[in-house]
Amino acid sequence: MSKIKGKNTKPEITFRKALWALGLRYHLRSSLPGKPDIVFKGKKLAVFVDGCFWHGCPEHGTSPKTNVEFWAKKIAANKERDKKVDHKLRSLGWSVIRIWEHQINDDIDSSVKKISYFLGSNDK
Repeated sequence: MSKIKGKNTKPEITFRKALWALGLRYHLRSSLPGKPDIVFKGKKLAVFVDGCFWHGCPEHGTSPKTNVEFWAKKIAANKERDKKVDHKLRSLGWSVIRIWEHQINDDIDSSVKKISYFLGSNDK
């Protein structure tokens, strides 16, 4: 498990390339709470790409067969942290969009359209 990457995962890179191909420019490094995967500073949009296992996806999240109690606590803590991060970002005036890993793998166009729509329809 120690070799699992926390950033620049395959779904993140795939998603970023699709956004870039549409001309949507973003930032990767941020000191915002939760360290969003993608940040659109001008529109105050923080985007997270959540792995189905690590964040307990209701559709694709799986439970390991060993050390069940540990993983249940770990994933529950991750979900609780995600809620707190979302709340904190919103209290700072940021919008938050969370994209599941399977959404990128199954239908990346819908995920990209979601971001594109938000950026285009949220003019100040």
